Amino acid sequence: MTTGKRLAGLLLLTTALSFPGAAFAQDSGGSALSPTQEDVERDELLDQDPDGQEDDFQDTDVSIPGGSIIVTGRINRNPERNSTQVVNVLSTEQIARTGEGDIAGALGRVTGLSVQGQGFVYVRGLGDRYSLALLNGLPLPSPQPLSRVVPLDIFPTNVVASSLVQKTYSANFPGEFGGGVINLTTRAVPEESFLEISAGISGNTETTYQRGLSYYGSDYDWFGFDDGTRDVPPALQTFFDSGIRMSDVPLDPEQNVNDAPFTQLDIAKQLGNPNLILVQQIGDVQPNWSAGITAGTSLDVFGDGLLGIVATASVSNKWRTRDITSQSILADFTLDSDFRDVVTDNSVLVNALLGFGLEVGDHQFRWTNLFIRDTSKLARLSTGEDFQDDDSIVQQQTAWFERQLIDTQLVAELEFGDLGVDLRGGYARTDREAPYEYTFTYVRDNANGPLSDQFINVLDRQTGDASVVFSDLQEELWAGGVDLSYPVFDSFALTVGYAYSDTERFSERREFLFNAPTSFPDGVGSLRPDLLLGDAIIDFFDIGLIESTQSDPAFTSALTVHAGYGKVNWEPVLGVMLDVGVRYEDAEQTVDPVEVFTTPLNSASSTALNNTYWLPAATVTVEPIENLQLRANASKTLARPQFRELIFQTYYDPETNRQFNGNPFLVDSRLTNFEVRGEYYFGGGDKVSVAGFYKDIENPIEAFSSFSDNAQLTSFANAPSATLWGVEADTQYTFDLYNLGGFFETKQLLLLANYTYTNSEISVQQGDITRLFPGGDTAASNLFVDGVPLTGQSDHLVNFQMSFEDTESLQQFTVLMNYASQRVTSRGTSGLPDIVEDPGLTVDLVARQGFDLMGNDMEVKLEARNIFNRRNEEFQTDGVNRAEINTYDRGTTLAASVSLTF
Repeated sequence: MTTGKRLAGLLLLTTALSFPGAAFAQDSGGSALSPTQEDVERDELLDQDPDGQEDDFQDTDVSIPGGSIIVTGRINRNPERNSTQVVNVLSTEQIARTGEGDIAGALGRVTGLSVQGQGFVYVRGLGDRYSLALLNGLPLPSPQPLSRVVPLDIFPTNVVASSLVQKTYSANFPGEFGGGVINLTTRAVPEESFLEISAGISGNTETTYQRGLSYYGSDYDWFGFDDGTRDVPPALQTFFDSGIRMSDVPLDPEQNVNDAPFTQLDIAKQLGNPNLILVQQIGDVQPNWSAGITAGTSLDVFGDGLLGIVATASVSNKWRTRDITSQSILADFTLDSDFRDVVTDNSVLVNALLGFGLEVGDHQFRWTNLFIRDTSKLARLSTGEDFQDDDSIVQQQTAWFERQLIDTQLVAELEFGDLGVDLRGGYARTDREAPYEYTFTYVRDNANGPLSDQFINVLDRQTGDASVVFSDLQEELWAGGVDLSYPVFDSFALTVGYAYSDTERFSERREFLFNAPTSFPDGVGSLRPDLLLGDAIIDFFDIGLIESTQSDPAFTSALTVHAGYGKVNWEPVLGVMLDVGVRYEDAEQTVDPVEVFTTPLNSASSTALNNTYWLPAATVTVEPIENLQLRANASKTLARPQFRELIFQTYYDPETNRQFNGNPFLVDSRLTNFEVRGEYYFGGGDKVSVAGFYKDIENPIEAFSSFSDNAQLTSFANAPSATLWGVEADTQYTFDLYNLGGFFETKQLLLLANYTYTNSEISVQQGDITRLFPGGDTAASNLFVDGVPLTGQSDHLVNFQMSFEDTESLQQFTVLMNYASQRVTSRGTSGLPDIVEDPGLTVDLVARQGFDLMGNDMEVKLEARNIFNRRNEEFQTDGVNRAEINTYDRGTTLAASVSLTF
């Protein structure tokens, strides 16, 4: 392959945002849109002027549906400026500047984006159900029971080459587009062979070398894998396979008149492994650590072809301890319960990527294989007061959560003269397993009895209880698509495409309560959990089992989407660009109970949504004067209920310490979107932009919470309608410090700042209804208050970065500030106020320094995160009183890492 052809191929990749739906490249026969002499002269000046260089974007590789571009002679302009849509792009260098270890953290620095929970990115205040996550232009399944959107905190930054956030809808993307689409592009063909080795260590002031909790588990827990200890025990597996209900299983051998292959006692005795039950205090929690290796090479093939191979693997081990205040209130705002929860979780992230890239002539192929495994080992000890019963309570939990993603994708960008053909296909599977989720509750009645000063558990669900849960989730996704692009005539390009995705999820949750007879002695109930479930106790006192999930233990869910679209890119006059298209989607979404028992239960908790949509989108971009661009966009999009929101089955979320239950009556939300934006480019990467946006949402899905027996239960319902509007401003400016002389001759100061104001209101009128399962129609005013904001929406989002950098070598010191104002996480019911989160201000420091080590590049990075120890605050308040729902100190994290590239 000639140098010229390789450069042309690189340009196609590095500016792949120009027109997402078109696929033409300039060749000797002319281009689809010929550059004017003015364009060429301007680009020649940019090439000669150091201030006109756009270095931050030269290595940006973005792979999206309809992946190539129309080359118009403006190839030096950065992707954000050159796109016909409103986009933000994080290049490899920009991601590195943030110092974040996962892509969710890096995206939290983008205008209008905030990260909530475990890696879910909210765009302009709209929840994760309104966002779309793609990998190399293809959808991903989720390993999370509560979401169909994959959490982005499982993607380490070492496997991501760039990240694109598109905030205006275009027809080449799926129609589930509310706040925006987030497209991750994995590392591609390297230009030269390399080997990089990295390692890091970190600690947190609330966790590291502090006391924590854990339990033994298995020998390989430190590596994120189980050695077989947590396999389903034989008697329980036989029960699962039999199709018999636990209520029909004999308690002991004397009652086994039908010679059943197992009894309740047989199963119960196999569920008392002390290694999975006994919580122990850790005197000094050890520091976090990580290690990784990345390698790549390229080879000349087929005479004029280039084959690139890149592989990466890493592992990280992280500890976190939270000392949580958790309270619940009654209708008059008096405390119902007051608890302190100490939670320690040990998270291990293992990932590997193997990618192949092939360039042959004008054709490019990419085959990407990704493996990510994220495990969390959790131990919780809660102590508190139940003021209604005047009881003191101690509760213990141990759990193990495995999340795993396997993904393989093949993308081809082919050019046959003026005809561009993009082909893409992929298969992905996610798994989430949570075996042996144990909960033990001990009660002290504080009365005048002989053991009233002792915590006891008599296994009757009133004076103590014990339970174990086995849950399993598998989700498979097949996706594919084709895009055809052709220049009908100069300045007018047509793109048509077809996309298919088929997602299937199986979710099972089986909870078993240990059940003792009324004769169970209080004194025995004071034994610690592992002794309480010892074989001798179970046998002597005939402790049996009750399956609380017997009504709906398992569900299957599916979503099949067929979509076709057409769009045109037209430049009727120089400086005016139109991107107009329409997408047709036919979707079938189902959720059905799975009959796991021989005798069917005939559950009615099913959902079947069959909808078709025409989704138009149009964007006009005008350049009235050089360096100034004005954009306007209008579109219609949708948001479908997530699988877990539809499943009428209780699920416990260990992150928020609350239970969730789905609503099979949810329906799709429909959105109408408008945006106007002005962008001015000073040269290089410096710019300023101001935008205004408006969204009208029909049937938005909102979470609401109720409290029962000291437990918070969250469910979901369609509000009648809502509106959301806001403004955002974004600026980047570089100050050259050359004139200061000496040390500063090669230094610059880079300032990045963005601000987003968002206002949303739910509309509830008299007579509006919503549907709740199993009751049916309910007055919407029972759940929603007219004029309140949407859940998850902060009025104010602010990001600020100040980076002191060397222009000739790797030397950076960056201050990062992030602020988000209060936002509602769940609606209060029965007259109670909403549950509110206050993220507040966090400040981080990141320093990077490059060295030459015997001719090899070495980088040292130092980080200080949350240096002012901003707390996690989630609460309810009536303006005078305040109840803490999930409040704890997050601590300050200090980290150091080193990488060496050969």
